[in-house]
Amino acid sequence: MVIYSFYIFDRHTECIYSKTWLPPPPAPGTQQQHDISTSTTGAAVASSDPHHNNPNTLRSTRSAVSAANKASDDAKLIFGTVFSLRNMVRKLGGEDDAFMSYRTAQYKLHYYETASNLRFVMLTDTGTLSMRNVMHQIYINLWCEYVVKNPLSPVEHKGGAGVKNELFELGLNQFITGLM
Repeated sequence: MVIYSFYIFDRHTECIYSKTWLPPPPAPGTQQQHDISTSTTGAAVASSDPHHNNPNTLRSTRSAVSAANKASDDAKLIFGTVFSLRNMVRKLGGEDDAFMSYRTAQYKLHYYETASNLRFVMLTDTGTLSMRNVMHQIYINLWCEYVVKNPLSPVEHKGGAGVKNELFELGLNQFITGLM
């Protein structure tokens, strides 16, 4: 089983957490960068200090900003796909039917929605069975324990302010690497 990435969206459709373990396989005839592990929970900020005009610093800042923009764009595309498919399933199958996953030739997208309208999305390889129970365990054992019960964690993540909880990130990383 290979897990490519994991996203959490709040009830305001903002991506409040994203983590990438492995890049999805490149489509035939395309090239792709291989960044092994990245986490995006907030936007990159450029330095406004006039003493930092080093070209290498500016180049690395630009690449960090473009990486944050790419991650944000990916999250928006994934949420748009999930939102559209979920609505289509409800219209065709009725309110009792639920959208759980879909598969392409490159990846499989798994979806889990909580009672509080948190949406968990996981991208895996195509041979992976349902990850609904895995995402439920992430919600119960990691999200509720380390984020919900943390008095310092905000209840609402306004403006896309991501989850910045070290225990949650460590627990999630251990949980997912244990599955792979």
